[in-house]
Formats: sequence, C-alpha cells, structure tokens
Amino acid sequence: MLGGFVKPAWALTESASSSVLSGTDFALEIGETPVNFTGAARTATTVNGLLPGPTLRWREGTTVTLRVTNRLRVPTSIHWHGIILPANMDGVPGLSFPGIAPGETFTYRFPVRQSGTYWYHSHSGFQEQTGLYGALVIDPATPDPIRAEREYVVMLNDWTDEDPSAVFAHLKKLSDYYNRGEPTARDFLADVSRVGLKQALASRKMWNEMRMSPRDLVDVTGATYTYLMNGHAPAGNWTGLFKPGERVRLRFINSSSNSFFDVRIPGLKLRVVAADGQNVEPVEVDEFRIAVAETYDVIVAPQEDRAYAIFAQSMSRDGYARGTLATRTGTQVQVPALDPLPTLSMLDMMGAMAQGGAHSMHGMDHGSMSGMDHGSMSGMDMAGMAMAVMPKVRHARSEYDNPNVDMHVDTPRINLDDPGIGLRDNGRRVLTYADLHTLGGSLYPQTPVTREIELHLTGNMHRFVWGFDGLKFSQAKPLHFRHGEHVRLVLVNDTMMTHPIHLHGMWSELESPDQEFQVRKHTISVQPAQRVTYRVMADALGRWAYHCHLLYHMEAGMFREVVVS
Repeated sequence: MLGGFVKPAWALTESASSSVLSGTDFALEIGETPVNFTGAARTATTVNGLLPGPTLRWREGTTVTLRVTNRLRVPTSIHWHGIILPANMDGVPGLSFPGIAPGETFTYRFPVRQSGTYWYHSHSGFQEQTGLYGALVIDPATPDPIRAEREYVVMLNDWTDEDPSAVFAHLKKLSDYYNRGEPTARDFLADVSRVGLKQALASRKMWNEMRMSPRDLVDVTGATYTYLMNGHAPAGNWTGLFKPGERVRLRFINSSSNSFFDVRIPGLKLRVVAADGQNVEPVEVDEFRIAVAETYDVIVAPQEDRAYAIFAQSMSRDGYARGTLATRTGTQVQVPALDPLPTLSMLDMMGAMAQGGAHSMHGMDHGSMSGMDHGSMSGMDMAGMAMAVMPKVRHARSEYDNPNVDMHVDTPRINLDDPGIGLRDNGRRVLTYADLHTLGGSLYPQTPVTREIELHLTGNMHRFVWGFDGLKFSQAKPLHFRHGEHVRLVLVNDTMMTHPIHLHGMWSELESPDQEFQVRKHTISVQPAQRVTYRVMADALGRWAYHCHLLYHMEAGMFREVVVS
C-alpha cells in the first residue's frame, strides 16, 4: 500500500498509543527509517522510528526533561516551535547551542509556561523536509475551557522523493523549476474572451517586461511533493473516528517545509477556537488557510452517522492531503475537486494603490525589475485612495541598486481581512486574521512601545535569493533588542509571495490596522504587498532566530539573528 511506512508504523486510526508520549520525562532517538509514499522506497529522518514523530503531551506548570539521542551520521537538533523557554534550550545550532553530534545525547530541560497546540522540528540542514517533526499538545494547568468529547492531531506535511539539497539546487538554477502552472496559450485565449484582446495583450506584456509570473504562488509544488496527513499520503486515508453528536477537537498543525494548505471539511462548519496555541474568541468558518508553522484548533460537531472528508488542498492547487472523519474504520468518502489555480493580481503586486482603483501603468521602468518602485508610478490614478491611512514606508538603503531585490512596494495594504490569493470571493466563509481575537487580550496591555523597527521582506525570484531589507543572513548584522523593551516590528512584504515569519523565544502580538491588539501568535503570515505590525516584549535574554518558515527561503537568506541583552 502506498502512503506509509514500508512496515506501517501504526494503524490508520489514532488508536496506537506508541505515537503519543505523556509525562515529564522523555527519551527521543533521531534516526533513519525506510518509507514509501509514492511507490519508490526512500529513507526518512524520524523520531523513535515514527513519521511524524511521537506526539508529546505535556502539562502547563511542570518541568519537562527530554533526552535526545542522535543516531544519524550528521549533526541534528530539535527546536520546540512556539515554546517560551531559555535560549540555550531553543535548539538552533550556531545560535543557542552547538547542535547534537552523531552518537551524542543532549538533554533539554525547561519549565512549561503555556498550554495549547504546538510542534517540534529539526533546525539542522534540510532534516525537517525529510521527516523530523512531531506534535506538542500541552494541557492547561486549570480545566480546559474548550470542551470536546474526542480530539485528534492533524499534521499536514509535504514529502519529496528527491534529496532536499537537490530541490534547493534546482531552485537556485531555475526558480520556476517546479512551477507547472505558468500561463499558457489556453490561459491567454481565456483572458481574451474575458477582458478583450487589447487588455489581455497589455497584461501579458506587462508581466513579461517585469520578468515576473502571475502564477508564482509557491516555489516547490506537487511537481515533486506528495502531501501528507498524519504521515499518510492521500491513498493512505488517515481516519479519525467519532460518534454522532460528539464535539471533536481537531488540532491542525502545518509542519510542512514549503506548503500552504486551504482546509475544509465539506458538510461541517469549523469552529476555530485557538490559533498558534492561544485560545481565541470562537469564530465559525467553512475554510481556513494555514501557513507553514501555524496551528489552528477547530471544533466540529458531526450529527449524522456518515463519513466526512478532511480536505487540505495546496495553495498551488496541484494536490492535497486528505483524511476522513467516520463512525467506523475503512470508510472512504469522495474528496472535492481541486479549486482552479489562482492568478496573482495587481493587489498582490501594488497593495493599496491597486485597492484605490489604480489602473494606469505609465512611468514604470518596465525594463528592470529593480527599477520597479510601485509607489512612484507617475500618472497613477490616485482617486479613491484612503491617503489618510496610508502608512509611510521606509525602504532601507540596502534595498536599492541591489541585484537581490527585484521589487519594491511603496503603498502596501494594511488590511487583515483578506483571506488571500485563491480564496477571495470563493463562495465559502474563509477565516482571516481580522477574525482572530485572543481571549484575555494582550499580555502587556499597559506597556507603551519604546521603539519601532521596520523590515522589508525582499527577494529576487530569478536568482532565488531571499532576505530582509535586501540582505541575506550572511550579509546582515543581528537585530538588537534591549532586555525589557517593548518593540513594534513593522514588516512590509516587497515580494509577490506569502511569507510566514517566525520569531523564536517571544510572543508576536499582531496589531489591527489602527494598532490595537488583535491576536497573539508565534508565526505571522505576511501576504504579498502587505504591511503588518506586531509588538514584542523583549523579555527573553539570549540569541534568537528570526526567519521565514519556508525552509528554502530561510536557506536562501531570509533569516536574521535577534539578540536580547
């Protein structure tokens, strides 16, 4: 059977206890395990022989001890994603510890000061892509306010049979190597029938001259990826059982390396009750997008004695992970058809300027992408723009005359109510960040912001170089936070890709467009041509990683060190 281990590691339902370890003392072994998801035998990097690794169940208020032994021939590490802990326990080689050498055991020990759904993964090389990840479920010290009769972890992943270093090499040579959705002659004819020949030609000419593609949604796609749910390919059909009338809590974790998923369960409303481990005011939706490294807890209440598909299609619309909620094992249910592949719009390229009804493109330096300052296009129709709320953008000097920057956005949009490319106006109620409100509000309600730091997410698609302010990690100095200061981080996405940005060791308190507290997260997904702000209390001494959680973007330079001293 495709879609699992050569020797299945556990049954298709969540009944096997070996995949859940509870308590305060854990022994974990990182090693290699044969797998077969596609018909070709491959080797995965696993924890205790499992992919995903065992779910670790902790309790808030305890101290956990985790002895991690490396059985690989290369160094390894485990980072406890979203966990507030001392810097030397964070698990990032070169920053917080030297890594775990072959044959060695490293002991992590730290107090558990939070509850909710999190995950763990390697921070060494490309091991995360080859299977080194698992779920963390932390029970609250007091009775859980979220009531459910049954619960399941639902981990979403992307698997490639290729060596991940070969994937990275392909991207460096040809950034659209895995993009099978580039515009075709058929697409052009469809555009002609929709908007007329003149406009269709003008649009195609514009994209060509900018040397950009309206289909550059993600870099690595179903051309090499098989999408997994709890370690099962679609054919494996992971199944969670329920009884009609039960409330079922689904702890969704996107622990993939490079894939965004759009998740829905046709026939059921999804009641979102937590985001990134933090309880939120419940909000009912049909669908949500989950960025790499995010977690969402969802309650469903199936009333009928029937099966439901858990459908997680990739943002690139070239495949899906799937599972089943059913009243008995072995039940199959049809999955929906994939939605059509979306096309990036002017909104994704120009932000607020496109929102304001800007259509005229004169004055653009079409010949060079680095000359493409979207805000300085003379002759732009500025009518309808809400200039009063347009934030002033500060591009760093390092963004100019820089071959690693192919685009600037001078008029980013600041709205949080956009579900994102491919989900707009799809007839379903889709979750947005504007819907999320952390229960209890900010952890630091009375603390004024002492400093504002603006960083731009930058890249050059064709060179496959990514960074902050046009600088790769190797070129950039660390960011310094003073211990105890309250910092506002401003992120402006100067690219047409969505970037999930993760700061280690501290909470990121996302703000609404008028700078009111919105939602507490550990990973903030920034859409193309969007500006977001969030507050960080620099209460954790040490050296911390700050990076895009798309593995290949991080490897290509979108990584900074943050020093709190």
